[in-house]
Amino acid sequence: MSTIKFVKEDKEFVAALGANLREKALQNGIDIYTWKGKLTNCGGYGQCGTCIVEIVEGMENLSPKTDFEKRRLRKKPETYRLACQTIVNGAVSVKTKP
Repeated sequence: MSTIKFVKEDKEFVAALGANLREKALQNGIDIYTWKGKLTNCGGYGQCGTCIVEIVEGMENLSPKTDFEKRRLRKKPETYRLACQTIVNGAVSVKTKP
């Protein structure tokens, strides 16, 4: 088991190892999308890039960045991830809508 803490929302949830970050956020009522992202998101298939989050702590507990993430986030800080492409394998702290 691992924990996912959402910093802005001041909420923490337990997740199974290997859980998808976007799915856990949505299952627990955490809004990860900006208004534009709500209108244009792809539903978690890694096509749109609208589910950007910032990893505050625990980057080492996440899956490696996918090729799509590397392309989409190339001009963003290294701490940014796409929630739909991120698998959680340990404790992590996340900022939504950075």
